[in-house]
Amino acid sequence: QVQLVESGGGLVQTGGSLRLSCAASGRTFSAYTMAWFRQAPGKEREFVAAVNWSGAPTYYADSVKGRFTISSDNAKKTIYLQMNSLKPEDTAVYYCAASSIVGVAAMTRKSAIEYWGQGTQVTVSS
Repeated sequence: QVQLVESGGGLVQTGGSLRLSCAASGRTFSAYTMAWFRQAPGKEREFVAAVNWSGAPTYYADSVKGRFTISSDNAKKTIYLQMNSLKPEDTAVYYCAASSIVGVAAMTRKSAIEYWGQGTQVTVSS
């Protein structure tokens, strides 16, 4: 069993930055591949980025490449998503996700996710 708790969302202007955190708990958390997804109103939940607890490899959606950075801190049991150059289209609820059955590149599939966090709202104003 893995529990995921996100934090760090908020309201930011276009071009601004935010850092999301996902705190994991559970005895076997390090066996899981971790990812961030997001869901905008009226849209499907979509993959954003994925990482292993070792910090590598990482994998990104094309829409965030070069602007977002995913990282992990094994000692703190926390995953981060640094979001720079934010755009209004980045507005969404951001979810932390975990899977023990697929690697980083396959974390794009929602069907592979075993655990979800409760989500944190990110709003980018124009």
